[in-house]
Amino acid sequence: MAGRRQPAKPPARLRALRTKIDTLDENIQALISARAACAQEIAALKARAGDANFYRPEREVDVLRRVIARNSGALSSEEMARLFREIMSACLALEMPMQIAFLGPQGTFTQAAALKHFGHSVHSVPLNGIDDVFREVESGAAHFGVVPIENSTEGVINHTLDLFVNSPLRICGEVELRIHHHLLGKAKSLKKLKRVFSHPQSLAQCREWLDTKLPDVERVPVASNAEAARLAAKNASAAAIAGSPAAEIYGLKSLASNIEDEPDNTTRFLIVGRLDPLPSGDDKTSLLVSGKNRSGSLMSLLEPLARHRINMTRIESRPSRRGLWEYVFFVDVAGHMHDPKLRKAIAELEKESSFLKWLGSYPKAVL
Repeated sequence: MAGRRQPAKPPARLRALRTKIDTLDENIQALISARAACAQEIAALKARAGDANFYRPEREVDVLRRVIARNSGALSSEEMARLFREIMSACLALEMPMQIAFLGPQGTFTQAAALKHFGHSVHSVPLNGIDDVFREVESGAAHFGVVPIENSTEGVINHTLDLFVNSPLRICGEVELRIHHHLLGKAKSLKKLKRVFSHPQSLAQCREWLDTKLPDVERVPVASNAEAARLAAKNASAAAIAGSPAAEIYGLKSLASNIEDEPDNTTRFLIVGRLDPLPSGDDKTSLLVSGKNRSGSLMSLLEPLARHRINMTRIESRPSRRGLWEYVFFVDVAGHMHDPKLRKAIAELEKESSFLKWLGSYPKAVL
């Protein structure tokens, strides 16, 4: 039509940059396809050799560590690692689609940890309890499970520790997830709220914020933050403390963001399965150990680790359930069972203990 202004032509430099991006995109796509073809060839070689272990944690963490080490661009190391994790996840799915059990329902932080570790190309299976996750993996219905083990604010998850006493599963890896809690609901303002649903750990991690902002609102503990979001979606006078994925799943809006009391609030999750990862160069080993019923038994358990200069990163005690006032200790140390120094220390530790169980050696979490 006469008189209508034509759109302004982009500057020459902008056009040149867009052309360059198009060319880079084509190259990136071609390289990803070539990587996928290599993954398929590896799968065929393993199948002919009778090797069913398509997923190798030590190999994946090595790739991610090298990605982070050589990163010098505009993207953060965390973002670059996330992109490569998704590429590896998609390529691994060509070899063997994996079933990953996690503490559900959909929208929990445990699901977020599972996707951070395995990528989005796995089939994630939500289960109602931590014991259900263990059973799913023990039965072979899932390749791996993801369960919470400790929070930087509220400490250890005792139920997870207790399940390791009798389970045949190994710890195959760990994930550390920064936890940002949001107040989610359908209310028009905080003044309309009468109750807040959340998991007991999340309520504890947001205690100071709740005391200040919602001192008279009832706090209702539930089985998971996703369950809290589901309940809040049914009642405009209720809210949930949960992560951002739950808002999208259950149709809620954020009434307040990042309400956790500690800005560095982090939860550690464990990957459980039947796999024994090989050394990655930066590993942890987890043990269950119980001392003999005598004075100074704990000191005698720790002495071999100290003598061999093994760095113990965590120790937790739990009732052994085998006798009155008997305790079992959950110990994390730096190193891999293939390390001669660590093997020697654990052999000496076994002589001093009434019970010792190796739970696994696995790569330390990446970012």
